[in-house]
Amino acid sequence: MTEKPLVCIVCPRGCRMTLTLPDGDAPLPEEIHVTGNACPRGETYARQEMTAPQRVLTSTVRLTGAALTRLPVKTSRAVPKERLRDLIRLLDTVTAAAPVHIGDILVKNALGTGADIVATRDMDAMETPE
Repeated sequence: MTEKPLVCIVCPRGCRMTLTLPDGDAPLPEEIHVTGNACPRGETYARQEMTAPQRVLTSTVRLTGAALTRLPVKTSRAVPKERLRDLIRLLDTVTAAAPVHIGDILVKNALGTGADIVATRDMDAMETPE
């Protein structure tokens, strides 16, 4: 058995957990023993982090027609950690046009992950002089 320290990121509490893992490749979630978590969410996070880690991606995309040239975006849900680089490359190809509103979907089901790329800020169109 191997012990691994892990800090929970589910809530601001930041519980310092200890995971006891069986020796060998890729433990099953039920084979992982978790201590130090203050709530069940920490245990769930620890098991997922050791078997199939996921993250919400936050970044920016190009923006036209607004005072700013970048629009902050994020994935609508956590995606497999190993897909983050591919999603970042996808974001390099995305250009949004103002006006944009919080929650607007810019890319539906990005790379088949089940997550949409959504705007996280309102951006008004620039006024054009007449």
